[in-house]
This record gives sequence, C-alpha cells and structure tokens, in this order.
Amino acid sequence: MSGSGYSVGGSFGGSLGGGYGGGYQTNTQAGAASPSAAPAVNAADLIVDTTTQTFVQDVIEGSRNQVVLVDFWAPWCGPCKQLTPTLEKVVKEANGALKLVKMNIEDYPEVAGQMGVQSIPAVFAFKGGQPVDGFMGAQTEGEIKKFLDRIGVNIGPSDLEVMLEKADELRDAEGYPEAAQLYGSALSIDAGNVQALCGLAMCYLALGEKDHAKQMLDMIPEDEQNSQHFAAAKAALELAEQSEGLDDLAELRERVEANADDHQARFDLALALGGKGDKTGAVDELIEIIRRDREWNEDGARKQLLQFFEAWGFKDAGSAYGRRKLSSILFS
Repeated sequence: MSGSGYSVGGSFGGSLGGGYGGGYQTNTQAGAASPSAAPAVNAADLIVDTTTQTFVQDVIEGSRNQVVLVDFWAPWCGPCKQLTPTLEKVVKEANGALKLVKMNIEDYPEVAGQMGVQSIPAVFAFKGGQPVDGFMGAQTEGEIKKFLDRIGVNIGPSDLEVMLEKADELRDAEGYPEAAQLYGSALSIDAGNVQALCGLAMCYLALGEKDHAKQMLDMIPEDEQNSQHFAAAKAALELAEQSEGLDDLAELRERVEANADDHQARFDLALALGGKGDKTGAVDELIEIIRRDREWNEDGARKQLLQFFEAWGFKDAGSAYGRRKLSSILFS
C-alpha cells in the first residue's frame, strides 16, 4: 500500500451524501466473481475515470440522462481489483442504461470524504443528479444485478448465468453427465468460474470419480474458496472420503440390530447410506444416535448432520427433512 495514511480493514461509514469521513479502509467481506466474456460493446462513453474537477459533469450532470455508478477505489485495494472488472462487465451488458465512473481516492480523496466513505470498494448509484443507493465491498455479478434491480435497472441474466442455472438444475435432478457438459461449456467461457468448477466436481463425485473432483477443487485459488459453492463441494468430497470402505451395508445393519447402542456402527451406516445417496436413511440413523446419546463422540452425530446439509445444499429435500427431524429432537 502507498504511504497515504489510509488503513486496511474496517467498516463503511457515513450515509449517502453525508459529512466528511475519516481514513479509507479495505473491506473484504464478500467474494467477487471472476470477469467472463462480455458482448462486444464500445465502452468509451460508458466507463470513464473522473477527477474532483470533472465529477460534477461526469456524475451529477451525467445521471440526469442515465443511471451512473460511481466506483470509489484505490490501487492498493485488493477487493477493488476484484469488483471493478465485474462492474465493467455488468455496465457493458446494460446496453447504455448505465454508466460507470471510477474515482481513484488515492489521487482524488475530496469527493469520497464529502460522501462519508470510510471503506473501499464503495459504489454509489446516482439518478437525476442525486445519490440514491450504494453498497460496499466486493460483490458477485448476481448481487450487483440485484442491487441495480432495486433502483429500477433490470439486466437479465447473461448466457453464462443461464447456462450455470440449467447445469445446477440438471445436477439436482441427478442428470450428472448432462450437467457436466454444461459446466464444461461454462468453463470454456470463463475458465476460472468457481460455480462451474465446483458443480463439475460435484458431478464427478456423484459418478464415483473422486480424484477428478479433487482436481477441480484444487484449481480454485485460496482467495476464492470462501463461496458457498466451494464449501458445498468440499464437504461433499470429505463425505466421499469418509464413506470409503463402508460399502457393506448388510454388515453394518447387522451390527446395529445386534446392539442398538453401537453408535459407531450406526454412524458408519449413516455415512455409507449418505455415500449411496440415501439421504433420509442417513439422517434417520444420525437422529437415532442423537436421540440415544446427544453427547456421543463430542456431539459427532449432530456435526455430521450439519456436514450433510452443507454438502447437499440448503434447498435440498434431504436437508429440509434433516432439519425438521433435528429440530424436533433438540427442542422436544
């Protein structure tokens, strides 16, 4: 970072159009999507850099004709480097409904100070000469589009987003080969797309190709491993590794039937069932352990349930079933 006196790490202060703020801090709360291929658009008039002297013309006057997004950034700000390409992509897709004005607060701190900006990246939307809304921190493309939708700028999903949504639907319906093809097509557009890499890893796991799944996850940089997609794929990989060597369901069932308090056998049976896709069966076995001995293996059965939920996804029917069963026993 330069010797400007600005600090890294902190909060977003001040309201839209508020008073002078303090030092600027880098906000790292949210991950950002990697920029992907965008339609060929002449961005000369849609994406500009501004200064203190040209801010009124570029933003205040400019926002009387179209919505203007102001991106406050600095060269030393890592999240800014993630966010700005995504903002540029969205602006290009808007086909003239939006303009992006970038202001380097290292060189031109006055306007950001007047607006109470204390954390960057910070983005403000101007309409009719006035700031109407804003957000801080790096955001995904989908989150930016939701923000724009709130202020009346509707940008439909990109071809890549449509492709990924369809791939997810196919995977949820256990159409793994078809989903894998779509994820592969998505990666041909955006080779580093985390959602596609994780989705492909989940398909490989479902098809019993654990090593290929691990290769997909190893391609994701550490600084992009904070997404929900990565967490789910990683949990699914860990479950696949845990369930290895637990293929003999008959033997495990015999051990449980011979001794209902053999919690390890029941736990292994739950892992084996989960590995074979019997989600309700896996949940039932873990719930039975909790019912008999909540403290067994340092709350191991409940923790395993939570790992199942993470791997299956929040909306999954098995997760919903498990949450209902868990709530009924914990709060009974």
